[in-house]
Amino acid sequence: MPHQKGVKTVAQNRKAFHDYFVEERYECGLVLYGTEVKSMREGRVNLKESWAAVRKGEIWVEGMHISPYEQGNQFNRDPMRPKKLLMHKNEIRKLDGLIARQGYTLIPLSVYLKDGRMKMELGLCRGKQAHDKRDAIAKRDSDREIRLALREHNK
Repeated sequence: MPHQKGVKTVAQNRKAFHDYFVEERYECGLVLYGTEVKSMREGRVNLKESWAAVRKGEIWVEGMHISPYEQGNQFNRDPMRPKKLLMHKNEIRKLDGLIARQGYTLIPLSVYLKDGRMKMELGLCRGKQAHDKRDAIAKRDSDREIRLALREHNK
């Protein structure tokens, strides 16, 4: 029986939105050990340099760092070990085809607790070029200036 109801975000990969166009999002489960789950519940996970790959019909996330649980002693696992993701087989086949043919990448966007179970939001992403990043930064700065001007005007 799940411990909690609702969704609690544990970690987000903000860098992914800067470096990639996120075209589709998928929810998947994670295969973890007990000390990894305890460490993740404390928010000790880093998604910054992580990616996912399809190998032999299974999806694995690489580069995700889960800090060792402090009370875990000998039961702690390697923080950088590849973790298996749980998805339906037809979704995995679809993603494998898109990655192989059209140059997409699978990037973990966030990790969260959903009804007491650890889930990951996986994004099907296409890389941004340098000019796309500059356009995004310019749009963000102009939006910020507009908000500040409106705030000053409404005072």
